[in-house]
Amino acid sequence: MSKILRIFSYVALLGAFFVSLSSCEKEDAPVISVGTITGIVSDANGQAVSDVNVTLSGVNEEDVTVTSGQDGRYTLENVSLKTHALTFSKTGWLTTSVTVTADEFDANKVATANATLVNASAKITGTITDAKNGNAPLSDVTISVGVAGTAVSGGDGTYTIDNLMSANYNVTFTKDNYVTITKEVSEADFVNGVATLNISMGSEELLRGLTADNLLNADKWYYNEYRGGRNADAYPHWDWSTNYMSTLDFQGAWQEQNEGTTLQIRNNEDQRDNPADLDVFDSYVYGSKLITEDNKILSLRLRTHNADEASPAYFGVQVIDLSAAQPVAVKVGETRTYGSGDYADFDFDLSEYVGKEVIIAIGIYRQSTGDYWKQLVLRAIRFADRKVENWDWLPGTEVVEGWKLSQETVRSTMIHTKNSFTGISPVSGNRDEYVDAYRAWREVDHVASSWSLVPLKKDPEVFPSEGFLIKTRNTPEVNTKVPEAYLYSKFAIGAGSNQLTLTTRNFGDSFTYFKLTVIEDDGTVTHVSPTSNTAQEAIEAEDGTWKFKHGDGGAGNPEGYASFVYDLSQFDGKNVTLAFGVYNGEPNTGENKLVFHTINLN
Repeated sequence: MSKILRIFSYVALLGAFFVSLSSCEKEDAPVISVGTITGIVSDANGQAVSDVNVTLSGVNEEDVTVTSGQDGRYTLENVSLKTHALTFSKTGWLTTSVTVTADEFDANKVATANATLVNASAKITGTITDAKNGNAPLSDVTISVGVAGTAVSGGDGTYTIDNLMSANYNVTFTKDNYVTITKEVSEADFVNGVATLNISMGSEELLRGLTADNLLNADKWYYNEYRGGRNADAYPHWDWSTNYMSTLDFQGAWQEQNEGTTLQIRNNEDQRDNPADLDVFDSYVYGSKLITEDNKILSLRLRTHNADEASPAYFGVQVIDLSAAQPVAVKVGETRTYGSGDYADFDFDLSEYVGKEVIIAIGIYRQSTGDYWKQLVLRAIRFADRKVENWDWLPGTEVVEGWKLSQETVRSTMIHTKNSFTGISPVSGNRDEYVDAYRAWREVDHVASSWSLVPLKKDPEVFPSEGFLIKTRNTPEVNTKVPEAYLYSKFAIGAGSNQLTLTTRNFGDSFTYFKLTVIEDDGTVTHVSPTSNTAQEAIEAEDGTWKFKHGDGGAGNPEGYASFVYDLSQFDGKNVTLAFGVYNGEPNTGENKLVFHTINLN
């Protein structure tokens, strides 16, 4: 009996222990507070969009997806009361996201998150082939248009990025052990909502890091003179404010310096094992250039840093004819050497390429491995029918006496492919800090990088918030035939591109004298008057100039600028060079300024 009692007491005690343990576990269990997220998905017109996948991130570390109903409404229940991201996606619509924070849950633990979807039924599609493998289909290539979408090519090399709007995109193709390719797709490339972009990857590099596919999109070298550096030699022709070589496309190591725009050997510690190579540029600048009888001689004005006669810099010019059956980089003449702090002029004969638009590359070679540090300082890249030396203007027969613009230069200037330009610089700067600003011009079709500046007597003001401006000297010298400075570019004139509009302003109480001059390839010069203008004061003046006063317009007031509209239809069917110049029409009236806010040809 005593033994039974002891057993019973032991069992009772053990049961009490488990009851107590269970009770403790219940008390320690966290209390999770949950709520509901609901909302309506609609289009831009406020109409409900059904069958939209609404994905909630962060619930129990897994995504949860529900679908909107016919009324566009969706509901997500048992949602923790914390910050969540909601993604709304449906084929044919642009994917969008909404963030719901913990504070947005009301007293009833309900948060409302509505979404508006934008119709996006366009797509980019194509096939990727492998140039390393007989143009076989290339799979597992990542194709991206940024946040708008990403795809991976399949076994047959095809890809499609859906749910896009018909807009402009930079499409990037990447795959390990292949050179990354970036292509532009414009809104005009979408036909019935589909843009087709076929790519060959793995092509042989023709220049370091660039294949034939890359070079198809090379910047065009429309003009025959590019100036680099910051010093004011032969001012104002060679001043920092007039030298825009740094807007060109450089590969490798380069730097803007006082003496010129400088190509450098890549010589960081991890680059010193790079092999010597006198056939492949270590660093270079390149562009696409139409070669004619008028510009078949390329002249370089240059000096060096960290080089001398005993250990010179090695450099040269290479040409790639992309129209060839098998494009290759061809040296123009022999590899050149130079090692001096004095400027010298070198010329390269491009006669073999007359009549063709080819890729021109100017570069520096690594002559030996190890700690090899050389710099090739480019002060001028110039094209003419003969060698150009010193600080001279481009040679030839002037179209107008005193303009320093030759008929040869006019004939060989390439036709611009753009028709809309801005004078507003996205980034500001000064003599010491302008490289980032000049580089930013490349992305906005800035007038100073898209047109060619000829600073005959006066330098411009590069970074005013109102726009790029050219101006006169404060001088008693009156001249309405030869400008103080001007910008020029060549265009094909015809329907859709024969009405030019300049938006501009000036400053102060004095008149600014300016005119638009049209120069034909045969040397014919015509000064064109505006058909209309909105200036506060504007009067026709001597020698085809117009004088005006207009003090309105600025970064916060783009509508305030004066518009001058020109009818160019008399030149339909012709390729003509357009020049805007500023003239000193009255003596001693200060710096009279012509602001370039926008130029549009339509």
